[in-house]
Amino acid sequence: MFHVTSLKRWTTFARFWPALLLAAGLPIHAQAPPADIPADIQVGAPTPPEKRQPGRPALSTSSTSQSPLNNRQLEQPATQPKTRSGGNALVIDLNDAIQRARKYSPQLLTAETTGQLAREDRVQAKAALLPGVNYLNQFIYTQPNGTPSGVFVSNDGPHVYNSWAVVHGDLYAPAKIADYRATIAAEAAARARTEIASRGLVATVYQAYYTLASSQRKLLNAQQGVREAQDFVGVTQKQEQGGEVAHSDVIKAEIQLEQRRRDSQEAQLALEKSRVDLAVLLFPDFRQDYSVVDTLESNPPLPAFSDVEQLAEKKNPDIRAAEATVRQQTFGVSSARASLLPSLTFDYFFGINANQVALYDREHHNNLGSSAQAQLNIPIWTWGAARSRVHQAKLRLQMAKLDLTFTQRQLLANLNSFYREASVARDEVGSLRHSLDLSSQSLKLTLLRYQAGESTVLEVVDAQTTLTQARNAFDDGLVRYQLALANLQTLTGVF
Repeated sequence: MFHVTSLKRWTTFARFWPALLLAAGLPIHAQAPPADIPADIQVGAPTPPEKRQPGRPALSTSSTSQSPLNNRQLEQPATQPKTRSGGNALVIDLNDAIQRARKYSPQLLTAETTGQLAREDRVQAKAALLPGVNYLNQFIYTQPNGTPSGVFVSNDGPHVYNSWAVVHGDLYAPAKIADYRATIAAEAAARARTEIASRGLVATVYQAYYTLASSQRKLLNAQQGVREAQDFVGVTQKQEQGGEVAHSDVIKAEIQLEQRRRDSQEAQLALEKSRVDLAVLLFPDFRQDYSVVDTLESNPPLPAFSDVEQLAEKKNPDIRAAEATVRQQTFGVSSARASLLPSLTFDYFFGINANQVALYDREHHNNLGSSAQAQLNIPIWTWGAARSRVHQAKLRLQMAKLDLTFTQRQLLANLNSFYREASVARDEVGSLRHSLDLSSQSLKLTLLRYQAGESTVLEVVDAQTTLTQARNAFDDGLVRYQLALANLQTLTGVF
């Protein structure tokens, strides 16, 4: 009788020991994990130190150590891309990623080159307003005809040598002045467009960077889901051995495990794609081995809307570019009108204009001397071309003003839209965090109820699915808030 009682007590203890472990916060492991689960995600079988990849920490097998609420550095995927250098993986943060992207972005480099071209246009337009100096060397041959001047009287001899310095300048050239001011406005517009391209690149890097961070977190979530499904397979097997559940529960748990394995494979693929997408922006070779610092939970504060609105009014490059274009077209109208006005230029010559290359001619007259001339050009009749250019310039100015008005309206609309997006995303992060905690508690309680015979296997599977979805939704919420801030800062600059 003593042995039978002891056997019943031992059977009762073995039946409820998983519940005790869960209540104590300890993981439950299956006796023999399937052989097709990768070694780095098998429960109770961490990767040996000699087989781990350099710089990759071992994944914890505890179900409570993989909380997505902790900041962590992104780990390397299970399948590392090969590198040409063979060196250690680079570890870059967000600022480093932005600086690297600036070196290889074709859009930003094109915008910067356009700005440099606009600067050179301004330098050339300014130089056109100043006097220029040239040095002329010329020989003219004229067919002789027995006279001192030859066939062509204007050439003053069969041989004419010109060697003189020429100074040319504009005394009154309103068209050139207007063109110079237009190039100043064009350069300002080009600088603003360069800043637009720079801010757009930063937003692109934000998206690629935090997509990689989210992909890594989702891979960890998927691996955690595999471990939890494996633990539940072990629970159902023990319950079946004790005669408390049917074999259908084991089958359902194994189906759930297979689904979690597929989710892990898909998460691994998404991680590889996001790594390539970011590498294309940061490196000349997308196969570069690197890792990034996970700052998804930095949660920078969102300024008040009034402060954001003031920053947008002062620092928005789209408005500056549109205003500079209006100024450019205004000076374009002035330049077109100036073509109807007279222009006054002067020239000064110093050197030799003689029949021989010498300081004195045969009669010992001085060949070296100077002369000056002034020219007044008065436009009279151009068949309407000048007035057409004025009308054309006014049309361009009208289009620039319409573009400025639309840009101002679009700025206000985008500012309200982006700010509301960031505000909602910020508020939802707390809600998603709370849902994640509730889902974790729900799974633990459902497991306890299942082991006590008070719930079904479908409830446990549903709780596991809900927890996995809550983990991914929380990570997506963090990404959404970071990207919303990035989009908002394209209008305002850095807060």
